[in-house]
Amino acid sequence: MDLKIVAPQNVDCVVNMPASKSVSNRALIISALGGTMQVNNLATCDDTQVLIDALWVTRGTVNVGAAGTAMRFLTAYFACCDDVDVILDGCDRMRERPIEPLVTALRLLGADIDYCGTEGFPPLRVRGKRLHPGTVVMRSDVSSQFVSALMMIGPEIGGLTIELEGNVVSRPYIDLTAAVMAEQGASVIMRGNTIEVAADPYRTQPITVGGDWSAAAWWMALKAVMPTATVALTGLHPNSAQGDKSAVRLFENLGVGASWQGDTLHLGDTFWCACSSFADLNSTPDLIQPFVMAHCLTDKQFRITGVSTLRIKETDRVEALRSELLKLGYVLQVESDALIWRGEKVAPATEPVFDSHGDHRMAMTLALAAVKMSAIVITNAQVVTKSYPGFWQQLANVGFKITEL
Repeated sequence: MDLKIVAPQNVDCVVNMPASKSVSNRALIISALGGTMQVNNLATCDDTQVLIDALWVTRGTVNVGAAGTAMRFLTAYFACCDDVDVILDGCDRMRERPIEPLVTALRLLGADIDYCGTEGFPPLRVRGKRLHPGTVVMRSDVSSQFVSALMMIGPEIGGLTIELEGNVVSRPYIDLTAAVMAEQGASVIMRGNTIEVAADPYRTQPITVGGDWSAAAWWMALKAVMPTATVALTGLHPNSAQGDKSAVRLFENLGVGASWQGDTLHLGDTFWCACSSFADLNSTPDLIQPFVMAHCLTDKQFRITGVSTLRIKETDRVEALRSELLKLGYVLQVESDALIWRGEKVAPATEPVFDSHGDHRMAMTLALAAVKMSAIVITNAQVVTKSYPGFWQQLANVGFKITEL
């Protein structure tokens, strides 16, 4: 589905945030491990639906599509389920995304997992069995989802200690896993790069999933590039364990203030705005795309580090940002772990057609360009259903003209 998007002159809106897929997916795994859990306000996105469909499969092939969280979480989950024999597969891009650190750690705990294709990558054949407790050493510079997948099976296998090696990426997602586990009765102790999960069984309690702070960042970016906009967000929890809650602080650099009035987050103006940004977003990589786009569209230079993990997401997000922003005339510099814009511009494309690269967050980020142009086209725009299925409808509701081509 290709969309033509025309932005309104201004926006005055109250927008309800979708439920967090990160919390939903953790709650689903824990529920399946520990018994029936009542999960309220479960996310309706594709990634969560994949887990719902897969959790009770015991034989055959499970295809997770592009859902990286499902691939990593299900690998650990199936590995410790008796009488399971499944092929865990995904889309072509999923077969290019590494999973070796997780498989190696699970094998040390007794897991029976084979690679069906290229060593170190999906698809996998997983034969479930009773795993034994123990201590594993795991690389933590590839994906925090490997760590979270192991953590959640810890109570089920009788306890687990994880020693993290290297630079820990996306640590707030590990903290989020620990918080959801603790809410369900698990004992998780984190000391530096050591995580200790006790054998205490889950005592599944009702859980209500809060709004998605990653999604909220897009609306903060909109406020940055459309300063006259009036935007209020509902459904978010101010005390959420989601790391992307730090978007509130981050977007202050672009003049976006935020204040709570009851349970509604109002986005306003700050009294200052940085002329450039130097930020390390290693801990919150899902904020990088809207943050980078908002900087360019407001002509503010930046150096953003902590981008290395973007190369193994749904697409190579570093290259996707560089190529799509070039269509707008912004010349980004790429280093091994940094994206940089020093103000260099070239003539933009006359009628650019933006490519979502099959990436939900790229599609949403590119929509911001409509604010600065008369109209834009985004190809394969339906990919937003991966995390934010109501995105285009919400844009239409606040005045954006959305036309399917």
